[in-house]
Amino acid sequence: MGIFELSTGAAIGMLGAGLAVCLSGAGSARGTGIAGEAGTGLLSQDPTKLGKIMIIQVVPGTQGLYGLVVGFLAMSRMGVLNGTFGDLSLADGLRYFAACMPIAIGGGISAVAQGRVAAGTINLLAKRPNDWFKGVILCITVEFYALLSLLASILLMLRI
Repeated sequence: MGIFELSTGAAIGMLGAGLAVCLSGAGSARGTGIAGEAGTGLLSQDPTKLGKIMIIQVVPGTQGLYGLVVGFLAMSRMGVLNGTFGDLSLADGLRYFAACMPIAIGGGISAVAQGRVAAGTINLLAKRPNDWFKGVILCITVEFYALLSLLASILLMLRI
């Protein structure tokens, strides 16, 4: 079955999987970009802090991974990955779409927010190097809500 031969339910389910991957990935790209911009400023002053900056910058990237996991889970459960992809009812397509939305929206938004906190953490590293881990803890606080979005998507997916 080609992509243009999908039933309405299958198309809506695939749209949900795609949005889970793309929106959380775009948020992660933006979040890591924000942190990276702050990191390059500090690196121009003190190149020895590269290791800590990289740790801080990678944290907003986790939401993109969460979206990828949900997208693959949705495609697997719809039969895309094992070749059994068939017609989905409109109701099931909407269920898959709805199950993908927590990480699509929550992951995308939290990644940008986490990137801003990470940039602040890099500023903290520049001014108070011994306190940089306090900023990492603040980044992890934002991560909690990304994990809740991931959990919601997985739990909803498992009920379809």
